[in-house]
Amino acid sequence: MKILATTNAPFEFEAPEGVQVVRIDEAELVPAENLDADAAIVQGWTSPAVTQLAKEATRLQWVQTLAAGPDGVLAAGFPASVTITNGRGLHNLTVAETALTLALTGIKQVPEMLDAQRETRWEHDEFGAWRTLRPNGRLGSLIDTNVLVWGFGAIGQQIAHNFTAMHAHVKGVANTAGERAGFEVFTDADLPTLLPQTDILVMVLPSADDTRQALSAERIALLPDHAWVVNVGRGVTIDQDALVAALTAGELGGAALDVTDPEPYPADGPLWTAPNLVLFPHVAGGVAYGSNALLNDNIARLRAGETLRNVVAR
Repeated sequence: MKILATTNAPFEFEAPEGVQVVRIDEAELVPAENLDADAAIVQGWTSPAVTQLAKEATRLQWVQTLAAGPDGVLAAGFPASVTITNGRGLHNLTVAETALTLALTGIKQVPEMLDAQRETRWEHDEFGAWRTLRPNGRLGSLIDTNVLVWGFGAIGQQIAHNFTAMHAHVKGVANTAGERAGFEVFTDADLPTLLPQTDILVMVLPSADDTRQALSAERIALLPDHAWVVNVGRGVTIDQDALVAALTAGELGGAALDVTDPEPYPADGPLWTAPNLVLFPHVAGGVAYGSNALLNDNIARLRAGETLRNVVAR
């Protein structure tokens, strides 16, 4: 078995016996002698190598993306004979870690304190004096906050555990209601009731037709004026114009985003200068934690003619 493996993202992979691993740079075309590969491990984004493999690698049986979202690979147009699997589960811990970082960065006023540091201003009275958990009607802590995680898959559940460890009260929103991982889970139909009670809304929604601008102007308006929006899902799931308008009008406490629409975000875009907005350049995942176990399990399954893990429906 010959497997092409990307050099454009770090990941752990110790190939089993009988597997030839050929490293490829996805920014370059794959040499003709390697187009006979049986499988490929790629980042998950559109690239010259991925586009070429979809058209020319006629022996290809399986493409594994390291990313949880396989949008770029799907767009390449691989034939139905090629099984595509994603990196679901590899990014649970890192994305959840980033969601918590984003929330704390915003409500703990880290950007303001860094500004004071650069200006050599000691602002103890503003940032460090005795205060309540809700100073001046805003959030000053995660303690006793109501956190709503919208998108309650494996990553959403890990986010829920992280925020619970900070003494927040967490609920989830998913396609089906009930209890999941010890948390009460609701559906989109419950948002009109849930959003007015939410202090921090954490979004982990994928990009899909039914999630585009899921956080609309109408739903933003349902959030309390002190609420923060954290997005570690996909940028297209938020009406960004409505978000900026709410922040500018003081009708929202703040927003902390790891994703935008489009990406890269243009230098003249309004998110950069919106008040109380923290912007990360889509770095929430970035570590394929546990990749060796997933890859070797799928290799064993492929050899045995069994169903692979994390198969992407198309």
